[in-house]
Amino acid sequence: MDSGFGLSGSAFAVIGAGQGIGRATALLLAGQGANVALVDEVEDRARAVAREAEARGVGAVSLGADVTDARAADDAIARAWKELGALAGVINIVGSASWATLAEMDQATWQRDFRVNLDQHWYIARSAEARWRGADAAGSVVVVASVSGVFASPRHGAYGAAKAGLLSLVRTMAEEWWPRVRVNAVVPGAVRTPRIEGMWQSGAIPRPAADVVDRMAEPEDIAGAAVFLSSALARRITGQAIVVDGGTSTRFPYS
Repeated sequence: MDSGFGLSGSAFAVIGAGQGIGRATALLLAGQGANVALVDEVEDRARAVAREAEARGVGAVSLGADVTDARAADDAIARAWKELGALAGVINIVGSASWATLAEMDQATWQRDFRVNLDQHWYIARSAEARWRGADAAGSVVVVASVSGVFASPRHGAYGAAKAGLLSLVRTMAEEWWPRVRVNAVVPGAVRTPRIEGMWQSGAIPRPAADVVDRMAEPEDIAGAAVFLSSALARRITGQAIVVDGGTSTRFPYS
């Protein structure tokens, strides 16, 4: 039965594809019949996910790149386009937080969080948009933002500020690039990824209260929203941010 997603035979670049949400997104795309270019800072991780995708009967290529470098980001999109042909979309998961109060944070850490969580999203998206424009083709960009860019972000203020900027960037790109390119964001709350589990265990960040943990998403939950926004089912959705947090942010704050 046709799922209605319209992804079979199309090509996607997944940025940050080597683990967690990126891996789940790549494999969900592959399960829908899409060929995938898997970009990760650690190419061995991307290569392992590529093998999993190929086992689902699609084409997959692994590309190592530090996309916080503008030239490397552009080269990653160029190589994905060369390997798979014209891309139907790009899904960018890359992001991570530095944990410190604003008083403790130094300038290098602040700038690092902006490179990882904002700047590189612009590098990737503008590279893809330029190729769609040059080919007179249409495409979709989906980024993974965070509820930390919507609410206060204590002890990770640079990350929160960068993610807030990313949500603004999504709206501006959507406005400037319509109708050729749709641009949307998935906005997770807490997600149970290997990185977060490791930080809990090491004590780098506190484990949330039990009721929050019960509402935490799995990587596949975020992947589902990202793939939906990339699909034909979302062809009139652009400039939007879909929160995936198990309803945590909708609860009455004074109860």
